[in-house]
Amino acid sequence: MIRKFATGAALAAVVLGLAACNTVKGLGEDIGSVGRAGEEAIN
Repeated sequence: MIRKFATGAALAAVVLGLAACNTVKGLGEDIGSVGRAGEEAIN
């Protein structure tokens, strides 16, 4: 019983970790896009 719970918790942690990595990467790309748009507007 405890082994199944530990396995499930570990799997959930891995899935959430991978989702967080994708979210941070997307946020970085959005910030870069805003920066490029601002630079083009200034020029």
